[in-house]
Amino acid sequence: MAIERTFSIIKPDATERNLTGAINALIEKAGLRIVAQKRIRMTREQAGTFYAVHKARPFFGELVDFMISAPVVVQVLEGENAVLKHRDVMGATDPSKAADGTIRKLHAKSIGENSVHGSDAAETAAIEIAQFFSGNEIVG
Repeated sequence: MAIERTFSIIKPDATERNLTGAINALIEKAGLRIVAQKRIRMTREQAGTFYAVHKARPFFGELVDFMISAPVVVQVLEGENAVLKHRDVMGATDPSKAADGTIRKLHAKSIGENSVHGSDAAETAAIEIAQFFSGNEIVG
């Protein structure tokens, strides 16, 4: 099985509650390595670009406002089937439907404040990683 990389964001609702370590522990327990990580304050422009796929949707402005409301932790995760593993450990977007032991079941406040983002495909991950990290910042 090939090693792949995926992108993760620990969102403002989780960083405000000091959950970075708890979330990282769940990511690592799932067999993923954190090969790059930094805490940033996302700009409105960065958030707008990142979520551009949702620009026409009614929640776009609220989503951007949320993502710039407090620091986030952006990460590159690495491992076998990293995209799928990370999506599994994140859990369903709706925390009430998320499996027990997943990040969202344990830590999300709501569908909107769901604590984490994860890439949906390897191709998306490559684009998302490049938005926040240069090659020399990823030290697997």
